[in-house]
Amino acid sequence: MPVCGLFLTHGAGSDSSHSSLVLLEERLAPLPVGRYDFPYRREGRRFPDRAPKLLASLAEDVPAFAEGAGVDPAGLVLGGRSMGGRMCSMAVAGGMPAAGLVLICYPLHPPDKAEKLRVDHFGAIDVPCLFVSGDRDPFGSPDEFAEHLPSIPGPVTTVWLPGKRHDLKGADEAIADAVEAWLAQL
Repeated sequence: MPVCGLFLTHGAGSDSSHSSLVLLEERLAPLPVGRYDFPYRREGRRFPDRAPKLLASLAEDVPAFAEGAGVDPAGLVLGGRSMGGRMCSMAVAGGMPAAGLVLICYPLHPPDKAEKLRVDHFGAIDVPCLFVSGDRDPFGSPDEFAEHLPSIPGPVTTVWLPGKRHDLKGADEAIADAVEAWLAQL
């Protein structure tokens, strides 16, 4: 099924107005792109809810976006920045239909806690995945990703941004270039 839209979520410390998400929406037009805030942000709170509540919100918001855009939810690419991308990957691993995942600065583990991996669900991800990260990200190095990404059955593409850390500051254009090029070959 061809990609018919992109559903994007934010990281724990930001919201859907993050400059990289806004640029993706602008660059990918006329493809429907939805930038969504998790409930804690919509309620004005700073700290994220636990994963079950975040996943429950995706179970409501993704179909609502698809319906509003007039597209099949199975044709959507899901993802976003850091925690938001991680939640989308967990939702897809749990059975949510999707055409692929865009995972920007995926938090493989907390900084300085490489033993607390966030990869248990990788084996259930059978859609194409794009990982875009800085090669100096304390949430996961290129070598750590190389060790764990092979457990994803779906095709995986990685884009490393030289010298960038977890915030990928100043890399909005490079992120948009990577996503645009990857979507074009799906």
